[in-house]
Amino acid sequence: MSFFKKLKESITSTTENITKQFKDGLEKSRKGFVEKVTQLITGRKKIDEEFFEELEEILIGADVGVNTVMNLIDELRDEVKRSRIEDPADLQPILTEKLVELLRSDEDNGLNLNPDGISVILFVGVNGVGKTTTIGKLAHYYKQQGKKVIMAAGDTFRAGAIEQLEVWGERVGVEVIKQQAGADPAAVMFDAVQAAKQRGADILLCDTAGRLQNKTNLMEELNKIFRVIQREIPSAPHEVLMVLDATTGQNALSQAKLFGEKSSVTGLVLTKLDGTAKGGIVIAIRQELSLPVKLVGLGEKMDDLQPFDSAQFVHGLFDGLIVEEDTEQQETV
Repeated sequence: MSFFKKLKESITSTTENITKQFKDGLEKSRKGFVEKVTQLITGRKKIDEEFFEELEEILIGADVGVNTVMNLIDELRDEVKRSRIEDPADLQPILTEKLVELLRSDEDNGLNLNPDGISVILFVGVNGVGKTTTIGKLAHYYKQQGKKVIMAAGDTFRAGAIEQLEVWGERVGVEVIKQQAGADPAAVMFDAVQAAKQRGADILLCDTAGRLQNKTNLMEELNKIFRVIQREIPSAPHEVLMVLDATTGQNALSQAKLFGEKSSVTGLVLTKLDGTAKGGIVIAIRQELSLPVKLVGLGEKMDDLQPFDSAQFVHGLFDGLIVEEDTEQQETV
C-alpha cells in the first residue's frame, strides 16, 4: 500500500465539512508550494546538486524555515545515496512523507480547558493580527457546542477595540464585560471573572492590548492581569494564546520567538492561512519553537476558525497529490 493511500485512510474518520475547509483554506499554499515542488520533480530527469538547490529555494520561499530546510535537504541527500535513487519522481513520496512528519508533530494539541469550572483563555499579540476576530469566532465555536461564553474587553487602549469586541458579542450572542476606554485592563479582567462566576459561565475569553515585545510597561501590565485572574481562579488562565498573522511569514515566527521569551504563552493561533501561499510557516513554527499551533484561521466566515489538526492540514495541503497517487495505484491493480 502506498504512503499516500495510508495517509488518506488515516484521515477517513474526520468530517467532510472540516476537510473541505482545510482544502479551500490552503488553496494558495497548495498552488504556491506543493505544485512548485511537483513541477520540479516531474520536470527533472536526474537528481543533481542543481535539483537540490532549486528544491531548497522553493521550500525556503514557502517559509518552511532555513534551519528546517537545510536539515531536510541533508536527509534527502542521504536517502538518495542510501537507496540509490536516480529518478526525481521516486523522491516525491519520500519528500512528501518527511514534510508530513514535520506537520503531524502537532498531534493532540487541543485547547486545555478546566474540567472543574470556568475555563479562562487569554489572547495576546500585536495589533492587526486578527486577535479580536479570533476571539469572536472562538466564542461562536463554543456557543455552538452549548457552552456559556463571556468575553472580556481587556484592550482598553486601542481606539475602537472595545466596540469591535461588542460587535462580535452581538453577532454571536455573547455578553461582553467592559469598562470605558483607558481603564485598567486588570480591573476589566476582575469584573469579567466575577461576572463569569455569577452567570455560571463555562468559557471566559479575554482580549488584551496589542503588545510589542519590547514595551516593558505593557509586559508588566500583562503580568498584573495574570495575578488578578489567578487570585480569583488559581488554575487560570488555562491557555495563553498568541495570535499570529500567517501572511507575515517569518515575521510571525520572529514575533513568537521574542514574545514567548517574556510571557507564559501556551499555544499559537495562526490567522489568515487562506491568504498566504506560504503555508510552510506552520512547519517552521512547529520545528523552531516548542509552542504548539492550537487554532488556525482558514477564511473570513464565522466557522473558518478551526482547531489545528495535522491530519486535516496534511489532507488540505496535499489533496491533489493524494488523489492522483491513489488513482494511479488503482489503475495498476
